Amino acid sequence: MLDVRRMQVLRAVVTSGSVTGAAALLGYTPSAVSQQIAALEKEARTELLERAGRGVRPTAAGLLLTGYADTIGRQVAEAETALADLLAGRTGRLAVRYFATAGACLVAPAVARLRAGHPGVRIDLKLVDPEDPLPDVREGRADLALVVGPRTAPGVRLLHLLDDPYLAVLPEGHPLAAPGPLRLADLAGEPWVGSEWPGPCLDAQLAACESAGFRPRFAVESEDYVTAQGFVAAGLGVTLIPRLGLAHGTRPGVAVRELRAPQPVRSLYAAVRETAPPQPALDAFIEALRAAAGDPEG
Repeated sequence: MLDVRRMQVLRAVVTSGSVTGAAALLGYTPSAVSQQIAALEKEARTELLERAGRGVRPTAAGLLLTGYADTIGRQVAEAETALADLLAGRTGRLAVRYFATAGACLVAPAVARLRAGHPGVRIDLKLVDPEDPLPDVREGRADLALVVGPRTAPGVRLLHLLDDPYLAVLPEGHPLAAPGPLRLADLAGEPWVGSEWPGPCLDAQLAACESAGFRPRFAVESEDYVTAQGFVAAGLGVTLIPRLGLAHGTRPGVAVRELRAPQPVRSLYAAVRETAPPQPALDAFIEALRAAAGDPEG
């Protein structure tokens, strides 16, 4: 097998035209250069240099290997540049898992911010609602996932982004739709329209209702914010929708009210792998998510 370092020594000899010139260029002794060339000729099983006056010139085999040494040198330089760009966060690839409302209000502005400052970073986005994305993070298939928590998962670290309060959504003209905040207990006797899949978001609603002294009676299950608003507008019940779920407007026929005593809240987190090596691009994306979380309605 040909030694790449010895091929670079050969390239220096051919470029300078002599062993002495190559030694000066490389910082070696002429004897060391000659030894490297002799070892490479043994590996190549042919002569690579021949005398030419007071210097040397490459044989056909020597010229061939010098050309490959040039190519290898350029590739190594390109690899060093690419590695430096990656380590500095100028390039890279991030796999991100997200759910719908986080995508519209957090992920979209964060991606735009990252692209503005790090145009060489590629972001692969995948909508996973209502799937649990934490296994993808833990097993390295995703660099980051947006989740509702808090929760525990081996090998995963959660970074808090924001607390997203739930708002009451009622039919227009409902006696409780008058301006002003509502107590959650005021909705105890109402038929409810489900707006969440089973999981931490629904758990946040049910826990708040329990602390208010009741369990909601679901008349309709929709598991979707837009559909839930449609059922509410039709007068089939009331529902709770997080503020981010209403950030881009409500449909006609509904009224939205703040809740008090208590106010259900879901907490949004960025999940990353605990043992992941440092990634400047990932750090920049987390910073962009936090900036978006500071102004979630854009």
